[in-house]
Amino acid sequence: MKQTVQNLEQAYKHILETFLHRKTEQGLYQAQQFSKVLLEHQISPEEFVSIHRAVLEELFPTVPDKVIDSFDLLLEVMMGYGLAYREHQSLRNRQRELESEIDVAANMQQTLLPAAIPDIDSLDIGVISVPANKMSGDYYNYILDDHGCLGVAIADIIGKGVPAALCMSMIKYAMDSLPEQRLQPGALLENLNRVVEQNVDDSMFITMMYGSYDPRTHEFRYSGAGHEPGFFYHADRDEFEELRAKGLVLGVSRKTKFTEYHVQVQKGDFIIFLSDGVTECRVGDNFIERSEIISLIRKYMHLSAQQLVENVYQELVKLQGFILRDDFTLMIMRRDV
Repeated sequence: MKQTVQNLEQAYKHILETFLHRKTEQGLYQAQQFSKVLLEHQISPEEFVSIHRAVLEELFPTVPDKVIDSFDLLLEVMMGYGLAYREHQSLRNRQRELESEIDVAANMQQTLLPAAIPDIDSLDIGVISVPANKMSGDYYNYILDDHGCLGVAIADIIGKGVPAALCMSMIKYAMDSLPEQRLQPGALLENLNRVVEQNVDDSMFITMMYGSYDPRTHEFRYSGAGHEPGFFYHADRDEFEELRAKGLVLGVSRKTKFTEYHVQVQKGDFIIFLSDGVTECRVGDNFIERSEIISLIRKYMHLSAQQLVENVYQELVKLQGFILRDDFTLMIMRRDV
């Protein structure tokens, strides 16, 4: 280490002497490059002050004592600064590692969502799900059984970040593991509720809407667990009604039962599932009204389901200055034959 310091002193002596005689941009560039050498050898700020003092005394033996003494004060300042700087560097490195891990988790989280929209002859389906941050608390899924019935789920994990992602993975694999006879809405939510109650911390809850569409009878059966009400559009009357389903959020009580509802879906009717990131869009200090969401849907309902949800999203994010304050998920299923 002593030899390293001596070598650095000689290198710095040359740089300083050259700069003081010529005062060129090249000299400043050499100093910048020398700082990288100091970092490579892990020379602290206070150690460099000592190097500068030693070189200065060697180059200018007649420097006034007061100037030399001032380096004692500078050394004390730099010792405190050096400690704070090293702590800052350590925290920054840890933050970078954490952000890298979150990026990996966010990419893995995307694999939990459906890779493609199911192809159902009688349905036009569109979905958009955009996280407010890297990790999303919203989840949606499709399940197609052997009879061609389509199960549709939308959930909101009350919590953010990695814990929400872990809950999301648990919900997905719990749904995937259910036997076909347990895919009816009420029974499915009861099963998931037991899983959440047993495995999730009391501070976290999950809201969910789950429905099952039978393309043979065009009946849609659904149940809810404290989730944001959706909408149902009646084409023959050109009217929207709220799609409400009473039920406690998942994880509160192991014995919770979930009521099952059903609607008959006629040609042109469509079902809307959404998360509270849609209904809680803010314009200034106020939330938008649900009627405004219906107005936006009406504006684009002549388009395909996918184009519809994308256009509604673009309108709502524009109203918020292109900043999402909550995860946004909007799903539409329209009977087209």
